[in-house]
Amino acid sequence: MEHTEPNETTLVVNEIFFSVQGESTLAGRPCAFVRLTGCNLRCSYCDTEYAFYEGRRMTLGDIVAQVSAYGADLVEITGGEPLLQKGVHALVEQFLSRGMTVMLETSGALDIGRVDPRVIRIVDIKCPASGESSRNLWTNIELLTRRDEVKFVLSDRADYEWAREVIRRHDLATRVNAVLMSCAFGRLEPARLAAWLLSDRMPVRLQLQLHKYIWPPDTRGV
Repeated sequence: MEHTEPNETTLVVNEIFFSVQGESTLAGRPCAFVRLTGCNLRCSYCDTEYAFYEGRRMTLGDIVAQVSAYGADLVEITGGEPLLQKGVHALVEQFLSRGMTVMLETSGALDIGRVDPRVIRIVDIKCPASGESSRNLWTNIELLTRRDEVKFVLSDRADYEWAREVIRRHDLATRVNAVLMSCAFGRLEPARLAAWLLSDRMPVRLQLQLHKYIWPPDTRGV
């Protein structure tokens, strides 16, 4: 893989594909995805390790052309960690200028302040079982808006109780458009998480990764 050094006109891209949005409040909608290469975290349940290093350098124009060919009005920029590459902001502007709805999924370990406020930022706050909860950049919470969404990926009851405390302490349910709770695939049964949420009357949305139920869970490009 080429290095992801700062560059405003090119990006190292792992894959670009067109699929059904599997997560967030826009789940189920057709969506173009741009997965960028590189990540500064190593979560224990990561399902996209291939994005750590695999990729090719592309110009912004080539990326936009490929996405535009799908005819989609919704695009998600993901990774890896998309904010590691400086050119991501220019790519965002390219999509916004074409009237597209832009989502950006980030771990929240990097400053989200520079991301265009028109973007729907999906901030994945890392729970203890991820092994990366110490990397959460808590100042990002003050930057969240009613356009944004916050995600917690849970592996067990301890993760749930930790996330529940974070949600309450920071009043996340009123700060953002949605708080999403996901099961780490294969680690936590959705029915168990549903029972906890109902018992505690949590103001969150239980989120399943739709693409892992539509296609085999290790399928790429979906």
